[in-house]
Amino acid sequence: MIRLITLIIIFLFIKTIDLKAFENQYAGARPLALSGAYVAFNDIWSSFYNQAGIAGFREISAGVFYESRFQLKELSLMAGAVIIPAGTANFGFNYLQFGTGEFKETKLGLLFSKRLSKKLSAGLQFDYLATVLPENQRAKGLATFEAGVVYRLSKELQLGAHIFNPVNRGVKTFNALLNIPAIFRIGGRYHLSNLVLTCFEMERSPGKGLVFKAGTEFLPAKNLAVRFGISGKPFSYTAGFGCAFGNIKTGFAFNYHGVLGISPSVSIQFAFND
Repeated sequence: MIRLITLIIIFLFIKTIDLKAFENQYAGARPLALSGAYVAFNDIWSSFYNQAGIAGFREISAGVFYESRFQLKELSLMAGAVIIPAGTANFGFNYLQFGTGEFKETKLGLLFSKRLSKKLSAGLQFDYLATVLPENQRAKGLATFEAGVVYRLSKELQLGAHIFNPVNRGVKTFNALLNIPAIFRIGGRYHLSNLVLTCFEMERSPGKGLVFKAGTEFLPAKNLAVRFGISGKPFSYTAGFGCAFGNIKTGFAFNYHGVLGISPSVSIQFAFND
C-alpha cells in the first residue's frame, strides 16, 4: 500500500512538470520559506539565487540543505555551498542533487562575485548540469552559466536581477533533447522596520510565462525569525522559521501543494549572513 501511494504521488508530481525540461532547483530553508523571492538577498543561499549577493562576505562561509519533496525519498533534494573571500572579490562553489536512483538531476557551480561600488555588486557562476534517466547508461550533461547584479537603492531597499542559462542550451539524452530554459528574475527586498522585512520577485521563463512571488519575515525575538510566502502559477504557500546561535544559523521551511501535500526542508549555515 505504501509503495502504491508513493507511485501515485510521483505520477502526480511528474504531471506538474515538463519531462523534456531540466528544472533549475534552488536551496535554503530561508529563501524557500519566503517563496523563493530571493534575488536581492545577501547570504550563503544567494549562491543559488543571485551570485552578486555574496560579494560582501568577509569570512569563510558554508551551508548545507535538505528537502523531502512531498516527503518521498525518490524526490529528495540535497545541496551545499562554500564561499571564500579573496581580497576585493569572493569565490565559491555549490552543489545540488535532486532525486535518486534512475531519475536524478545534479548541478555543480563555480562562482565569482565582486563589489563594483558601494551600492552595486555583480556575480557570475559557471555551471555543469547533468541528468540521469532510466534510458541513460550514465549521466548526460552540459556546461552553461548564470549571472546577476544587486543594487542597494537605500538603507531599506535593495534590488536584484539574475539570469540563468541565457544561451538556452539543452542536454541531449538517449532519445530526446532535454531543454534547459533561460530564466530571468528581478525583484527586491524592503525593510519595513528593524523587525519586519518584505520581499518580492517576478520570474520569466519560456513556457511558464510570468510568475510573481512574495514573502515576509518577522523577528519577534532577537534570535528568532518567522517567515511566510506565496507564489503563483500554480499557487504555492510557504512558511518557516529560523534560529541563530552565534555564527551558526538554522532554518526550517514548509511548502504546501494543494494536491501533493507538504514538503519540509531544513538548512544550517555558518558565519556571515546579512
